[in-house]
Amino acid sequence: MRMNKDQVKGAAKYIAGKVQEQAGSLIDSPEHVVRGLTRQVAGKAQKGRGDVKKIIKDFNKDHPK
Repeated sequence: MRMNKDQVKGAAKYIAGKVQEQAGSLIDSPEHVVRGLTRQVAGKAQKGRGDVKKIIKDFNKDHPK
């Protein structure tokens, strides 16, 4: 199963956000926690967009016109 760019970038952004959130918790920085959570949400959205693109691409491949 191949992932498209949005799926990869979204997953990476989510992981980076999770790391930033945890680091913010460790150093007691609410600002970093919020930035990390924001990055996670953005990553999930981007990965979701990639998932939809893949579903459409696979559907079109399986159901040619």
